[in-house]
Amino acid sequence: MNNKLETISNLFEDKEIRSIWDSEKEEYYFSVIDVVSALTDSNIPKRYWSDLKKKITEEGSKLYENIVRLKLKAQDGKYRETDTLDTKGILRLIESVPSPKAEPFKLWLANLGSERLDEVFDPEIAINRAVNYYRNKGYTDEWIKARLTGIVDRFKLTDIWKEGGITKPMEYAMLTNEIYKGWSGMKASEYKKLKGLRKESLRDNMTDIEVALTNIGEIATRDIAREEQPQGLKENLRVAKRGGGVAKGARDLYEKETKKSAISKDNALNYQYVDEQPKIESNDYGEL
Repeated sequence: MNNKLETISNLFEDKEIRSIWDSEKEEYYFSVIDVVSALTDSNIPKRYWSDLKKKITEEGSKLYENIVRLKLKAQDGKYRETDTLDTKGILRLIESVPSPKAEPFKLWLANLGSERLDEVFDPEIAINRAVNYYRNKGYTDEWIKARLTGIVDRFKLTDIWKEGGITKPMEYAMLTNEIYKGWSGMKASEYKKLKGLRKESLRDNMTDIEVALTNIGEIATRDIAREEQPQGLKENLRVAKRGGGVAKGARDLYEKETKKSAISKDNALNYQYVDEQPKIESNDYGEL
């Protein structure tokens, strides 16, 4: 099993970049000092970072405002507070470091941005990239086809929700959770925990029957909502629960006939998480 996580830490190859996972925000936070040390020749990366913080603040960058103080394990085995940034913040930090070692990363970011611009003019590039990504991960063409169809069906559902007055991301999440709970008994976050997932896509780690039941729940919710035209979150939650109930009926029949559970702990990861990290201790942005 390859235990190398597919996070931004991979960009730094043999350099250790300490990271921590916030399960509530579903986001990684990375040690700023470790990144600065990897990108520069500074003998005192703490001092380098202190000077850089002043510089970017004077330039009007909001990067400093996104710093979170977390306790990370030091070389002596003790946990000490240190500046961390999420993935987006770390990428912005890389762009701010005036060092030759940072140039390859800046070039990588520029190429990434160029690729996304190309996809604006030719969306098929993005589709091909997704298909190739799934193939490289070992997914079958049949699974990929079902996954892409599910994505389109999901847009059809969210369009119906928009017509019903749903506009906030939190509302979409609540409705989705209602469908999941309806047939699986779990919210999406609980389902991911069962499968040992963090930032990874839940659907990308489902078995074919789990994907099918999810699609049934969403399609049923969409068709009920299209017929009854519920308005507001409360009415749409009731419809989502009913849609999840339709998938629950399909799950019960499946399990009765196959004599096995439709819900699996299996995932498609080629690595596993080991350590539980401490929670955020402080939002104090003081010096190290």
